[in-house]
Amino acid sequence: MAVAKKSSSKKETKDTTLKVQNIVATTSLGKDVSLTKLARTQPNTEYNPDTFPGLVLRVKKPKSAVLVFSSGNLVCTGTKSVAQVKEVVQQVIKQLRKVGVNVTIKPKITVQNIVASGAINLDLNLNTLALELENTEYEPEQFPGLVYKLEDPTATFLLFSNGKLVCTGTKNKAQLDDSMIQLNKNVRAALRRIKEIAKKQTGSEDDF
Repeated sequence: MAVAKKSSSKKETKDTTLKVQNIVATTSLGKDVSLTKLARTQPNTEYNPDTFPGLVLRVKKPKSAVLVFSSGNLVCTGTKSVAQVKEVVQQVIKQLRKVGVNVTIKPKITVQNIVASGAINLDLNLNTLALELENTEYEPEQFPGLVYKLEDPTATFLLFSNGKLVCTGTKNKAQLDDSMIQLNKNVRAALRRIKEIAKKQTGSEDDF
């Protein structure tokens, strides 16, 4: 990352906070897994093949849930860092050894989605913001938040009138940070345009 961008990042994010709430990650163990045997012998599992083909394996610490498929593919949710994902996958591998599945490869972890919450520390008029920002959806009768989508990086924000927000869709910290910079920049630019429009309207009224 260029030095100039770092200074810009610091400036744009000084009035924001952001905390990762959930990481969805996938990996493959390279071994077939007998889900029936795993469910029968391990107490921290849920398996209902009539309704869903995967088995749910719950890990207490770090608190998370792992979908285990018979192909050896895993989907991990509930963790808050990649380090925690790795720790959970290792716990799953240890548990699989108990049912005769010996994983011999180092699983490659791929982050599919990061969910983060935070605040932009601004009071937002979502009605006017929806008009000034592109790629927004706002139906206050159905949901109190405004949906705002970024294309680069790909991210979706839920914005609330008190400035609180939820961000989904990014796949690493760099994308998450960049999306927050873009959000800050775009929202503040929209607010400036709204303020200028209001001034012009007030000026027109004063002429009368």
